[in-house]
Formats: sequence, C-alpha cells, structure tokens
Amino acid sequence: MKIIVDAFGGDNSPDSVIKGAYLAAKDNIDIILTGKQSIIESKMKEFGLEPNPHITIVNAEDKILGEDEPVKAIKEKKDSSMVVGLRLLADGVGDAFVSAGNTGAVLAGATLIIRRLKGIKRAALATVIPTAKGPAILTDCGSNVVCKPEYYPQFAMMGSAYLEAVIGEKNPKVGLINIGTEETKGTETVLEAYALLKENSNINFGGNCEARDVLKGDFKVMVADGFTGNVILKVIEGVAKEFTGSMKEMFFKNIATKVSALIMKKGLKEFKKKYDYKEHGGAPILGLNKPVIKAHGSSNDYAIYKAIIQADTFAKQGVIEKIQKNI
Repeated sequence: MKIIVDAFGGDNSPDSVIKGAYLAAKDNIDIILTGKQSIIESKMKEFGLEPNPHITIVNAEDKILGEDEPVKAIKEKKDSSMVVGLRLLADGVGDAFVSAGNTGAVLAGATLIIRRLKGIKRAALATVIPTAKGPAILTDCGSNVVCKPEYYPQFAMMGSAYLEAVIGEKNPKVGLINIGTEETKGTETVLEAYALLKENSNINFGGNCEARDVLKGDFKVMVADGFTGNVILKVIEGVAKEFTGSMKEMFFKNIATKVSALIMKKGLKEFKKKYDYKEHGGAPILGLNKPVIKAHGSSNDYAIYKAIIQADTFAKQGVIEKIQKNI
C-alpha cells in the first residue's frame, strides 16, 4: 500500500505533515508526499530527518489555501499539492489520499477527480465519534448541506460498511439524527428518510437519535444531513475543549487540587485521550472510487500520523468493495 499525503494542506503544514509522515514510515508504510520538493527537502534537513526509503516526493509547485473557493481552486490550481495528489490516486499510483487542507476543496477535488462509486447519489463526509460504548460514526457531517430522503439509507449503508471493516463493529445499529425519538417527529425530509431506513432490511435501523444521545453509544452509525451533522460535530469539539480546559483550571487552583490531580493523573489522561480528535485520525469521504481521508485542519504531526494509519487501514480492509457490493 502507498498513501499519498498532501504536504501543504493544513494550518501546520508542511512541518506537521512531514513529521507525521516520518512517524508513519517507522511503521513501514510507504508514503508519497506531494508539494514543492525544494521546501520539503529543506524542512527535512532542518528537522534532522534522514532520507527514508518509505518516503518519496512528487513535486507540486502550487498549493490550495484555506480561503480559496473550492471548485475554482481545483480547476485552476492543477499543479497544487492537493490536485497532484488526487491525480496520483486516480491514476493508481497510490492506494489512498490524506489531506488536512481546505475541506471544501478536498470534497470538490475528490468528487471531480476520484469520482463517486456507481449507484452512489452523494459522497458523504464521515467522522469517528468517541462514545461511552466505544467508537461510532457520524455521516454526513459537512459535504451535503441539503439532502434528499434517499441519501440517508446510502449514508447508513456506507457508514455501517466502514465501521464493520475498519473498527470491527458487526451489524452496527443505525440512528437517524432528529429532534425527538418518536417516529412522527422531524421535517418532511426526515420523516421520509425514516420510512426508507425502516423498510431497508440491509440496515440495522434502530430509530431516531436525539443530539443529547449521540455520545451514549447506543447508536453506532448516526446519519444526518451535512448541515446538522457538522453542527453536532463542532458542538462536541467545542464542549470537549472547554470541559478539559475547565478541569485543568480546577485542578491547578491550589496545593490540594494539585495533589488530587496527581492521584487522578492516569484517569484524566485516559479521559483526555478518549475525546482527543488527534487519536481518531481524520474523516473518511465515503462513496468514492478510492479511499480519501480529510484530516483536521489544525492537525499536528501525531494527528497526521494517525490519519495515515487510518488511510492505510481503509485501503486494506476493502471498504469500497463492500460498499459497491451492497449498492
């Protein structure tokens, strides 16, 4: 397997991407870094990193910025690190692609260059959510702001296939994000989606899931339109950040609280790790012909490393073939 990585995507690129790639290379994963070769090589020397047989560089003179208009950037910046990487994936030079760059551009580029699987109406951005009962997946969480009812069963099927293959969750229970658990709740679109999910025997549908129940873990695959899913994701990220910050402030108030923190150090570390986005890699874009992972924009070297590991597993476990078979 070869994982193509956009070296100039993300807030901390190329530094974090290069360091993350070297971490993954230690696990004998072959990596292709796309981006301006002279800068990448200069950074490697700056960080004291020796040439590694598992890492190759494909030159790309341009880069897509966070403020660029996604579709326009993909069409006009053909020599950008992102477009070059996606082209390599489409041509079969690598087996999966990772980028922490402009989310809209990654989605647009993946759709235009890699293209959707036959029968898939919309590709969906998915993300792994830590819950009280282990990892779950939320999809869509950003790529399709407005959805038709028939998209939801496909989101559920793709999320289930990914969760089964990559995380090992057998026959995951599917929940429809809604404003109540009753079957009669929701907009017209959500009501129609509920009916389609309920009648689909290939989906282990368990009914509606309210936002407050997302982290309980009763539902392992949660489906929503991209607008709702993205709001839920951002709220979870914000609450986790504020909560851990408040805990840190509380435990460092005085000597007594510092002693308490020392006693609880192991538990606090495990708690922080469980809800840290860096531990979960990135968000797979499901429904494409090839594996694409969108890493968090502020990813550090460890988060990039985890995203590369995730991409490698995505490619090896035959998720796309399973989705295509189900469709």
